Amino acid sequence: MGRKNWLQTLAAGIVLMLLSTYFYTVNSSGLFYFLENPLQDIMRKAKSIDERQPEDRIKIVKIDEKSLKAIGKFPWDRTTYAQIIEKLEQSGAAAIGIDVVLAEPSKNPADDKALADVLAKYDNVILPVQINYPSKQQQAGDLVPEKIDYPSTTLTTNKNQMAHINVLVDKDGKARKLPVGLPDEKNQYIPAFSVALANLVLDEKEKVSRDDATGQWKRGNIVMPTNERNQVTTEFFTLPRQKVDADTGYETLSFVDVLNSKNPLPLEGAIVLVGPFVTAMQDEYPTPISAVKMFGIEIHANMIQTLLESKFYKDASKPVGTGIIILLSILAIVLFERFKGRSALFIFIGMFIVYDLIWLFSYTAGSIFIPIVYPQFALITIYIWSLVNHYLQERKERNRVTGIFGRFVSKTVVDELLQSGEDVKLGGSRKDISLIFVDIRGFTPMSERLEPEQVIQVLNEYLDVCTKAIFKFNGTLDKFIGDGVMAMFGAPIEYANHPEMAVRAAIEMKSQADILEQNLIEKYGIGVKFGLGINSGPAVVGNIGSEDLRLDYTAIGDTVNLSARLESNAKPGQILISEHTYARVKDLFRIEPVGEIKVKGKEKPVMVYEVIGQL
Repeated sequence: MGRKNWLQTLAAGIVLMLLSTYFYTVNSSGLFYFLENPLQDIMRKAKSIDERQPEDRIKIVKIDEKSLKAIGKFPWDRTTYAQIIEKLEQSGAAAIGIDVVLAEPSKNPADDKALADVLAKYDNVILPVQINYPSKQQQAGDLVPEKIDYPSTTLTTNKNQMAHINVLVDKDGKARKLPVGLPDEKNQYIPAFSVALANLVLDEKEKVSRDDATGQWKRGNIVMPTNERNQVTTEFFTLPRQKVDADTGYETLSFVDVLNSKNPLPLEGAIVLVGPFVTAMQDEYPTPISAVKMFGIEIHANMIQTLLESKFYKDASKPVGTGIIILLSILAIVLFERFKGRSALFIFIGMFIVYDLIWLFSYTAGSIFIPIVYPQFALITIYIWSLVNHYLQERKERNRVTGIFGRFVSKTVVDELLQSGEDVKLGGSRKDISLIFVDIRGFTPMSERLEPEQVIQVLNEYLDVCTKAIFKFNGTLDKFIGDGVMAMFGAPIEYANHPEMAVRAAIEMKSQADILEQNLIEKYGIGVKFGLGINSGPAVVGNIGSEDLRLDYTAIGDTVNLSARLESNAKPGQILISEHTYARVKDLFRIEPVGEIKVKGKEKPVMVYEVIGQL
């Protein structure tokens, strides 16, 4: 391929690569987002039960239908929460999280005081903060709160006992990531409910904290893979409780059962979450691991275990992802430009499969999700472009060859050779054809009187007349023979009326030659005429010559020889035809017999006729 074509391919590949990079880096929340995340979800679902073993220390005290029937409709008295906290503390719970928003003061101040006293007594109890955001932020990615529902000031003023319970869903509505911290009105960060509870049981050196200088969230000294919204991906160790047996989920206890328990429960060192476990309380979200929604309290439980085990799957950084797209694109550009057809298809499929395997390995071995849709989009579009480009180049080359070849032989020959899809081979076949031999009478004397450049110009004008007449009536220009022409009709495309077409072409040549002659007489004082011979009959038509070097598409045989002999006997301006041609066209033209003439190669004289013109 030429330098120009290579540069065109490189430019197109770079454009497609940049387009993929744009979708990945700038418009990552667009169409491909809804393809990338589900593919990651499939991998997360594929994890075995052994890999999803829930943490025994995490317990859920559920506000379920049973509790609502026994205690009454929501909201409950604050003393109820005070009592449940006391029960859990007496059972040895290490951390207690109440996932019920208590933003308004109770109508009965005594209730608030009872709960406030318990909260003051135990510093391992976390109350929820609900951050409300406007439907649309001023700028994409902003987290500017519209309103924050803190626990009522009648309950506690200890910020260490407050944590947000916000679950931010992705654009497809699924909860995959939880914000480990969210800014308040003063841009001070409120830790997540799960972070606050996990920190109560983690060693001091392992606690989750935010580095204010860098904005990074760390678990101990390890930087957590958070995104621009301070979210970290939640690893799900359980399915929603509606679909999980008791042996495979977090241990759950009914709120009312804990409240009515007479003896301490086996909760020593446990992290206990208290929250809604009924659909009517509208605290449930779709997750990537199940079509069934998961209660918010379960999501917090899974996030706590994610933090405890420091088990995060990570998305590759943007620079790494961009580098992958660029490398894969460049490799695709080079390979698809070098290989075509079936080889290119196999390379494309191979690259597609190999990249999928690399993607799988990076997740299973390193818990890292490298981008999959965006690089493969680049791969697919570059492959499609290569197919289109190769097709266009082949069409261009075909047209170029057709144009060049068509200047030497009839376009019909070119089309037949190209459409056959076969290599040009030696050999021919017997066909019924008509042949014309044309010679310029008086050319030699004229060439002696004119300059060489003028001779060539005149010759080209006469040969151009011949060529146009031949092609006009679907003939095949076989060859130029000095100042003469050989043409055939009926090959390679067969026509039943090829004798008629040959005669009409000859009449066209004669009429146009008369016009040229007048111009020459006016210009140089001398004119020339055509002598034409036409014969029809069987001849061997095909390719002769050297198979490796040069082939000529021509006709051979006695029919050809007789046509040439007729031309040599034709007088200036005369069209002679054989009796074989005459028999087929006698009713179509004005024809007069010339008589029998002796021609070289024939023992007996042959009958010859002259075509005068159209009827």
